[in-house]
Amino acid sequence: MTEYQHILVKRDGDTVTITMNRAARRNSLSADHLAELLAAFREAGTSDATGVVLAGDGPVFSAGHDFADVAARDLMGVRALLTLCTDLMKTMQSIPQVVIARVHGLATAAGCQLVASCDLAVAAGSAGFALPGGKGGWFCHTPAVPVARSIGRKRLMELALTGDVIDAATALDWGLVNRVVPDEQLDDAVAELLARATRGSRAGKSMGKVTLYAQLDRPEADAYAIALEVMAAASQLPGAREGMAAFLEKRKPSWPD
Repeated sequence: MTEYQHILVKRDGDTVTITMNRAARRNSLSADHLAELLAAFREAGTSDATGVVLAGDGPVFSAGHDFADVAARDLMGVRALLTLCTDLMKTMQSIPQVVIARVHGLATAAGCQLVASCDLAVAAGSAGFALPGGKGGWFCHTPAVPVARSIGRKRLMELALTGDVIDAATALDWGLVNRVVPDEQLDDAVAELLARATRGSRAGKSMGKVTLYAQLDRPEADAYAIALEVMAAASQLPGAREGMAAFLEKRKPSWPD
């Protein structure tokens, strides 16, 4: 594994855990921090791991963009920073592994964007979520993109326009996270959900994840056109063949990938 300054990367079995390690800066996302996260996700994406956990060290998951970095940039510099951040979010959704957020404390602005961009998310009861630009000077334009696709229009408007923090229970009700558990059960809950989400054919899961994102926000007719062709092609994968054979022969499958 590559050594990093702002993050920690650990491989345990089939799972890679990427931990933001700027607790003194509330895991704020400077350009260097974003670049390291992007590199780590790309490296994990080319590995034989089946799952990736995104976590944060210290009392806060992530406070979003590092204003000290942003304030020092001109227009082109901020545009480059936001492009880097967007590349990270897209990469999290494009790698073949299941990506799950382990959320404790606050996840605000681009920190909330990280949670919404993960495939799955488990939050501690102490977690909170916000797009605080609505009550500040710099509106959360880009963080709102994946959040909108998780919670719907009216809830997005409340979150983005008020800038107020919602608690973990509300985030669960709104669809921003999959589970809320007591803080002391967070690691176990993340591991349990990830284990269930990564079972089965690795190749089939990878193709499935990519296709879900490809069709998710398209009109129904277009979504069916994409899903139909991919599902037909996926039926010829060794894992699909083995899964069907195991079902028909009433035995446990032996996954080839």
